[in-house]
Amino acid sequence: MLDKAVLVLDVFRPDGGSFRLTEIASRAGLAKTTAFRLCADLVRLGLLERQGEVYRLGGKLFELGSLVPRRHDLRETALPFLQDLFEATHETVHLGVREGHEVVYVERIHGHDALALPSRIGGRLPLSCTGVGKALLAFSGEELTEEVLARPLPRLTPHSETDPARLRTAIEQIQVSGLAYEEQEAAVGVSCIASPVFDGPTAVAALSVAVPRARFRPAQLAPAVRTAALGLSRVLRSGRDTAEGNRH
Repeated sequence: MLDKAVLVLDVFRPDGGSFRLTEIASRAGLAKTTAFRLCADLVRLGLLERQGEVYRLGGKLFELGSLVPRRHDLRETALPFLQDLFEATHETVHLGVREGHEVVYVERIHGHDALALPSRIGGRLPLSCTGVGKALLAFSGEELTEEVLARPLPRLTPHSETDPARLRTAIEQIQVSGLAYEEQEAAVGVSCIASPVFDGPTAVAALSVAVPRARFRPAQLAPAVRTAALGLSRVLRSGRDTAEGNRH
């Protein structure tokens, strides 16, 4: 039954939202009676909420998710650097980590005029269509790169890169410069610049600044993005070195 409960919760990927029981049963591939029983149990446990005829994710999931040690510690450490980056640019700032072939957004800071972006805290997007994702992809090992390039590349907008050869070239350029660029590939009218964060040989996260296409000035944004990423990497590494020193 636990597997089936996870199927129900997965119905709400990637954007949350609300669903009727019949939609949940259909999307999860379950009988309606089974879906009804599982939804009732999940509501009782606080993992789902019911409002009228529709169900949505429950607050307990958010509470539990925020306690995941790796993400919680990373977010807490990164927050001052993200705030500094926002103050330096006054544009939307993201922090993301990799899970499989997707980037998961751990934090997002924006001003009063928030951009209409598909990214949201806890949300997922393909590595190949986002600045954060490309930065992670470029510094997560050759094996992952080959896996991503061997599959059909997703298209979120007409500008999304779907040519493996061109994406490979972009990855090689990111590995040289330490900066990843994304121009209207995740959302039309929005461009992004990102840089990887390290706590070892591979990237553990990446941070970015997203701006309206008309205001995209890479030469002005790049130093601030790199400074924030390098600063966060330095703190993460010093914390790891301290922990290893204490063990010895």
